[in-house]
Amino acid sequence: MANQPKDNLQPTLLIVEDDLPMLKALRDILEGAGYQVRIAIHGEEAMEIIREEPPELIISDISMPIMDGFELFEAVRKEPGGAAIPFIFLTALGTRQDRFAGRTLGADDYITKPITTKELVSAVQARLKRADEVMVEQLKAAIKYSLLALANAIELRDKYTHDHVVRINAYAQGLALELGWEVERIEFLEYGAILHDIGKIEVDTTILSKNGPLTPGEWEKMRRHPGDGAQMIGNVPHLAPAVPVIIAHHERWDGTGYPEGLKGKEIPEEARLLAVVDSFDAMTTNRPYRAAISPELAYQEILSQSGAQFDEEMVEAFKRCWDGGVIREILISNGEVESD
Repeated sequence: MANQPKDNLQPTLLIVEDDLPMLKALRDILEGAGYQVRIAIHGEEAMEIIREEPPELIISDISMPIMDGFELFEAVRKEPGGAAIPFIFLTALGTRQDRFAGRTLGADDYITKPITTKELVSAVQARLKRADEVMVEQLKAAIKYSLLALANAIELRDKYTHDHVVRINAYAQGLALELGWEVERIEFLEYGAILHDIGKIEVDTTILSKNGPLTPGEWEKMRRHPGDGAQMIGNVPHLAPAVPVIIAHHERWDGTGYPEGLKGKEIPEEARLLAVVDSFDAMTTNRPYRAAISPELAYQEILSQSGAQFDEEMVEAFKRCWDGGVIREILISNGEVESD
């Protein structure tokens, strides 16, 4: 079969059909809809094409010589990356047995001939859209777990902050949901929560684990970590929206924080949120220079700093999460307190 010219902007579809007039009709419809189309008259020919250049979607008849549609489906799923290719069964039979077999195998859709142009194009569009959505979610999950692995590796340099990012992220998600933030905004907050201390990779471990007050020079180095962290991820497009969280999470509502001394609403809202939960976790965790205090005492300290260290709106959200049991659930799930 002749290879169609590849247009990187258009998905490539593979049609597998032994009825040549039907094959031509399907190809004409889908090419007319703007897709790149390759064709095969049975499963073995289709597998040659798939191994040469995997398509974005496969439409296959069931009843075919040499290798039928069910056998082709199973062969595709065994190929590297084959499980991710949407697969639509197309048949003139439409029997319950065929439908059951197709669903059991895990096919993405099942359409019965004769099919209209609108039905065919709609089915293809729906499956490609779903495949894109799944790929995006898988990519996001991979990014998240990679970032967690990086953050945890940094934490290994400081035994006193073990699982800090996991707890910080959980608290931050709870507050963001309480505030009614949109999904995309919460996603970038999550990246910021995970990576907020990434700049500490530039800080010497003797400073991170020092058992006592820092000298002015050591404190100066420590204060650089928000800016260093922001520089590390600033050129990564998918992570760039998290930069304001990272660079400003040590700013204070009253303007006495660092690194820029921002005040009030000059501080990005996400950073104002993170400042509350970061401080709460720091107070309830053992550090080289002091022992942890109880969650109840830490909570009271957060309330006492409303309008000074922290944004009053964020403290109120934290209070609602505390009263609603959200904070306690996170403490229990992380083994910080025992359940009742």
